[in-house]
Amino acid sequence: MSAIPAPATLHVVATPIGNLGDLSPRALETLRTVAAICAEDTRHTRQLLAHFGIDKPLVALHEHNEDALAQRLVARLLAGESLALVSDAGTPLVSDPGFRLVGAARAAGIKVSPVPGACAFIAALSVAGLPSDRFVFEGFLPAKAAARRERLQQLAGEVRTLAFYESSHRIQDTLADLAQVFGPTRRAVIARELTKLFETVLDGTLAELHAAVAADANQRKGEFVVLVQGAGDDADARIAAGRRLYARLAEHLPPSTAARLAADMSGAPRKALYGSDIEPG
Repeated sequence: MSAIPAPATLHVVATPIGNLGDLSPRALETLRTVAAICAEDTRHTRQLLAHFGIDKPLVALHEHNEDALAQRLVARLLAGESLALVSDAGTPLVSDPGFRLVGAARAAGIKVSPVPGACAFIAALSVAGLPSDRFVFEGFLPAKAAARRERLQQLAGEVRTLAFYESSHRIQDTLADLAQVFGPTRRAVIARELTKLFETVLDGTLAELHAAVAADANQRKGEFVVLVQGAGDDADARIAAGRRLYARLAEHLPPSTAARLAADMSGAPRKALYGSDIEPG
């Protein structure tokens, strides 16, 4: 009578966000020894593996099929096959698929082991010079302008440093919305193409950063992390609350009336609540 194989391990493996030299020796060894690798984009991961001379079966695992595949992959793990989970770049599950598979594996009693490495927003935070003792990761903002501004209104009073991911075709509009909702003088940092050939890290006020990106087409190319300093004192918090109130009231009242009421209710200066909008470019 054959023995039942012991459950294996699901390794959650961080991959480089640009510079291939950032793939750790432990990550390389893990990718070489697992039975198969679950990847968001198998074409992208196949190129990474080829660079390091690794030939392993790949399983496409993305937001559209993760629910259906999770239990099948858990069955493989229970049968004794160790698997690796990677994303296109950086640490899996950080604004990427994978949490359903990890949750299903843990629910089945399978060991899930992290193989740490690069993470774009952590890398950006480390060089930004903004407060980093407390921060909140928001990932990608909504693509549609109205939903994006509504989400930013909800975050305007957040006192922790905020981290966002953004794409090249929305970065300019997102910076305009950030300046409009958070105020043009809020400090921020844009980290673009981190660890890659054309890496840039720009810092300044939201208004300054919006102007810099609008003036230079090269600063609208690549992958972005946007870090925004939180509402750091009572005055900032009052202005953030006033802007949220003003945005709601202005949907139904003339701007001057909306600003007066919002200022009265929040204690923020009326002139800080409207009239300084930056139009999306």
